[in-house]
Formats: sequence, structure tokens, C-alpha cells
Amino acid sequence: MAAAMASMAAKGAISVRHARASRPSLLPVSSSISLRSVSPRQVSLFLGRPLRQPFDPRPLHISRSRSVQIVKATAAADAKPTVLVAEKLGEAGLELLREFSNVDCSYNLSAEELCAKISLCDALIVRSGTKVTREVFEAAKGRLRVVGRAGVGIDNVDLQAATEHGCLVVNAPTANTVAAAEHAIALLAAMARNVAQADASMKAGKWQRNKYVGVSLVGKTIAVLGFGKVGSEVARRAKGLGMHVIAHDPYAPVDRARAIGVELVSFDEAISTADFLSLHMPLTPSTSKIFNDESFAKMKKGVRIINVARGGVIDEDALVRALDNGTVAQAALDVFTVEPPPKDSKLVLHENVTVTPHLGASTIEAQEGVAIEIAEAVVGALKGELAATAVNAPMVPAEVLSELAPYVILAEKLGRLAVQLVAGGHGIKGLKVVYTSSRNPEDLDTRLLRAMITKGIIEPISDVFVNLVNADFTAKQRGLRISEERISHDGSPEDPIESIQVLLSNVESKFASALSETGDIKVEGRVKDGIPHLTLVGSFSVDVSLEGNLIFCRNIDQPGMIGRVGSILAEKNVNVNFMSVGRTGPREQAIMAIGVDEEPDKESLKKIGEVPSIEEFVFLKL
Repeated sequence: MAAAMASMAAKGAISVRHARASRPSLLPVSSSISLRSVSPRQVSLFLGRPLRQPFDPRPLHISRSRSVQIVKATAAADAKPTVLVAEKLGEAGLELLREFSNVDCSYNLSAEELCAKISLCDALIVRSGTKVTREVFEAAKGRLRVVGRAGVGIDNVDLQAATEHGCLVVNAPTANTVAAAEHAIALLAAMARNVAQADASMKAGKWQRNKYVGVSLVGKTIAVLGFGKVGSEVARRAKGLGMHVIAHDPYAPVDRARAIGVELVSFDEAISTADFLSLHMPLTPSTSKIFNDESFAKMKKGVRIINVARGGVIDEDALVRALDNGTVAQAALDVFTVEPPPKDSKLVLHENVTVTPHLGASTIEAQEGVAIEIAEAVVGALKGELAATAVNAPMVPAEVLSELAPYVILAEKLGRLAVQLVAGGHGIKGLKVVYTSSRNPEDLDTRLLRAMITKGIIEPISDVFVNLVNADFTAKQRGLRISEERISHDGSPEDPIESIQVLLSNVESKFASALSETGDIKVEGRVKDGIPHLTLVGSFSVDVSLEGNLIFCRNIDQPGMIGRVGSILAEKNVNVNFMSVGRTGPREQAIMAIGVDEEPDKESLKKIGEVPSIEEFVFLKL
């Protein structure tokens, strides 16, 4: 290898590359991506290493006395993870979990018992009955990596605490969609025709045909409050019953509603014009008790309400008052503020209220589907896959994940490379990322790439674990200001990104040639044939694959330089996998960027530094 390199004339930019075996596709066909599968040395995007200490709000610092090290996998990392299943889960889901992990099924745990067990668990699966509070995450001491909510709503999980502790939260948003929608329609019909009350009356030995006269659904207006997956399915079924459907959801796309034949209206218009209200919104600070005395007063007298979403969206005392004064004729409720509700609950016992014990997802098919969906999400997250059902990470569509997969690797490696070029003793406070792309800004979602650059910068110089969940939070806590810029490129929009440039401002560099004209450390890369490449260091153009490790040398451009450095590495059996030379002109300043599979020993690095004409060099681990 050294002889071959020595024979090459150092004219312009020279690239030397070994022939390689064909690589497997980086783009899996499923809706999630295993980044570990495309880079064995890649630390798991989400969950490769637990958070080891609280966040340090101080600026980032690099010690002069310590070298930057890649975190090595330990034997413990190969042990099976432990998954705590705190509420009943379908057998199909448990079987999937057991294939990959040790499963602890411990139901009906008290808050104290959950906190006592959680430090021994890597993942936790709950339904709606278990509260996963900040105390749970603190008690986990950094080990808890995934919380899986077997269902749609996640109001029983403290998302802020999960994010701060770098814990991914996933849910199962699709498997019980149809079941919940069907239950809403069942309650709608049962309420309209007094099915539950008539059944109870007959079983008490009565025959009260005149008392339980119902109302027709056809031609009536139903307002769907919350037009997500379940709400839109309810709307479709209500249309089939001959009802006029309107909906309110501040985030619902107009074209999706129009495709179903549903008109989107304001909240006040929805509640004031509808004959029936079907509630499907999540429980958030803005929706908590949104149905109260004030909103009931705006409703059409005799309105009927169905709730299969969250009990907390209704002020239950206000609903009792509205039922008593006739504003609300009937209510059909599957969910309650406190579950189970008190036995003497005025709402449950009200003669005009039909109730079920949170049965929205309780079909055989839905239970098995939810169990499988959440088990797959949890196992995938523990493997380091990027789950499309993550709820405390930026929601990135599956097709975008597939497209950005190789750029994710590039982004982290550019961040990791840039931070190792920083000389010690100064805090890193300014990060600028420049994307060159031929796409319109609205067609390029860079949140995932920004998170991976942040991960690459912070992890090598701290004990903090950074992932897509907590990247922005961690950067803010450490005073790292991040700005992004997009440059339009006249190219094919089929490629999402032409190049990514990372600049660190107001820092000193241990390799002066990495500084730009403005004094920033600057590195740039792009993806070629699915492989990340470094293409710019400071003002020098290079072309080197970002695999293994790198050696940068700045030297005077003259014959024999490539051969001499290659010979030093060959003596110690260090394999060169890629080499590129960039220069300002013949016989002037040049940079050799050398990719090596192994880490050279100190003696080899010392010899490289002693080569005449080499003015500076640096060894970097990727």
C-alpha cells in the first residue's frame, strides 16, 4: 500500500481507496431504522448508554489532560435487558418481549413498589392505570431507557421528566383505533335508544316501552372534538349512519377532513350547533376540564355527549349540573377523571348517563394488536432503532427516516470530528450547521440531523448520554447555542442534502488548518454511495470516508510525503482504508486526510510528527 501511494504524484486532490465488498442496503423496508445495523461502531441513537449523571448546566469544556475516547461496549451491554410489564398485556406481546429480554410481569404495583423495582429495569410497559412520575425516573438512576404506553394517550407519563433523563417514550397509536371508534359508535347508538336503561328495567321485571322512547341519528349533527386517528374513524362511521359530521381540531389538515366529507369548525361553533358531541382529544393542560359550566352554557339544549377519550377533559361536577338542568339530555361515558370512579359517584349513578369501565380498546383483536405494537416498539428501541411511535422525540415520518439514514451517520461523525479539533480550556458555546440542499425549506426536516450533530459534539467530552429525545434540552442546559442555515443548491431534489457543514465558533483549534477564514473550526461532509465522506477541513478540500479513525497532517506539498506516512503506518500493521490530499497549490500548503482501521501507537504518531515538512498533525477517533 505504501509503495503504491509513494508512486503517485501529489497533483491536485489525490484519493486512494481500497476496493470493498458490496454493502447491504442502508434503507430497511420497515417503518423504523436500525442505525446500529449500518454502523457497528455507532453508539445506539436512542439507548446505547444510560444517563450517568445529572445534566451539567455549565458550558462544555475539554480537559487538556484527557484524551477523547469512544465509549467501548462492555460485557454487560450484551446481557439481556429487563422489561417490567406493570399492567396486563396480551400474550402475543409478552412472547415477543421474551424472545429479546427478561420479562417481569408485576401488576398492581404501588408507587413505592414501582420506584423500588425500576432501577433494575431497562424498559417499562404500562397501560393507563400506572403513573410514571418524575420520582420513577429519578429512582431508575439512569437505567430506564424506554417507557412503553400500551395505548394512545400518554398523560400518565411525565414526558418532561422522561426527556430530561434521556428516556424514550413510545406508544401504540394504531392497534386500538378501530376498537375505540366502534365503542364510541356503540355508546352513541345505545344512548340514543336507551339500551342500557331499558335492559336494566326489564331485568327488574318491568315493561316500560313509553318511558324509553329514543331519538333518531339520521339527519342529526354530530361534532367530533379531536380529529385524529380515532376521531376520523368515528366520523366515517357516523357518516354511514346518515349523520351530518362537523369536527374541531386545531391541528387537523383541512384536506383530510374534506376527503371524508367533514367540515372543520371552531370549538365554539362545534359545541353550539351539534346535537351530539363525541370527544376524542388528548388530556393536556389546555384541554383539562375544557367541558365546564361555561362551555355547557353554550351548547344546544338537549345535547348528548359521548366520551371514549380521557375523563379529565370533562368537569364531572359541571356535567352533573348540566344533566340536572336539562342542558345535556344524556351522556355516555367510558372514561372518568378517577378510575375506577367512587361507588357513590353522582355522575355514574345518574339515570341519564350510560357508563362502561374504560372498554374503548377492549376487544380481543385490539388487545392482541396493542400488545404486539407496543412490544415491537419497546424491543426496537432497546435495539437502538428509531421508532416512528416515539412521543417525546420529534415525530419524523418513516419515509423521512429511511431517506435520512446515511445522513444521520454523517451528522454525528461531523460533530464528533469537530469537537476533537477543539483545543482544551475553552467552552464550546456556538454551533452553526449549514445544509446545502436543492429542496424547498419546508420539504427538509433537519431536527434529526441537528440532534445527531449535538450528540456527536457533547458525548465525547462528557458522561451525558445524548439522543434525539433530549438533544435540544441538553444543548440548552450546557449553554450550547445552535443556529441552522440552509443554502439552495441547483441539483436533483431526489437527494435530500448535498452537504452538511459544521462550524464551532470562538474556540481554539489543536489543528490550525481546520480554522476557516472567520476563525471557526469548520468541517464539511456529504454522502456518496450511501457512505459518509469528509469533503472539507478549514479551507482545504479533501475526500475521505468517515470510517474507522482519521489522521490529519498539514505539510509542504512535495514528492514522497504520502509514501513516508504510509510506510510508518505499514510498519505497525495499521491499515489505510482511505486517503485524500488537498492543497492550496503545487509545492504549497497541503493537508493529508488519512483513514485508518486501527489506532496507531504513540511511537507511530511520534514518527509521523517528526517527518520533515509536516508542520502539524492530529489523530481523531470516530
